Amino acid sequence: MSVGFENHDHTFCIQDALETADTYCSENGLQFTKTRRRVLEILLMQHKALGAYDILAHLSDEGLGAQPPVVYRALDFLVTNGFAHKIEKLNAYSACSHPGISHSPVFMICRVCENIVETKTEPLHSFLGTTAEAAGFSIEDTVIEVEGVCPSCQKSAQI
Repeated sequence: MSVGFENHDHTFCIQDALETADTYCSENGLQFTKTRRRVLEILLMQHKALGAYDILAHLSDEGLGAQPPVVYRALDFLVTNGFAHKIEKLNAYSACSHPGISHSPVFMICRVCENIVETKTEPLHSFLGTTAEAAGFSIEDTVIEVEGVCPSCQKSAQI
């Protein structure tokens, strides 16, 4: 399911992502622990990137762990297995909008409300791929982060 800046059934996207993670972990013999699941739920609750210490505060309030290594291990598991992404520009994490699908993410980050939308791209079939091919470079992985203003913030600010 592709999620944009428009309204959508947020309950469905959370439920769908958790089911995808459950299935993937079961099929691959991975432990989807209570803490890992809760960290993913926290990331899914909003379309904003969260820092590790923001997540840690949630976990601590819920009695699931008050030490940074707990959250960093859970985030590492989620990123490694494609359920979350690290947003380098913000040094924060966001739930993957396309779990279970191999893709090259593009993150659109609203500098006003800080909402993040993830979409997919095909870098090998784009200007980037053409440029890399001309240089003799073989693209193995891409992540693109762009900053701007979302439609809601443009409308409210009359930009």
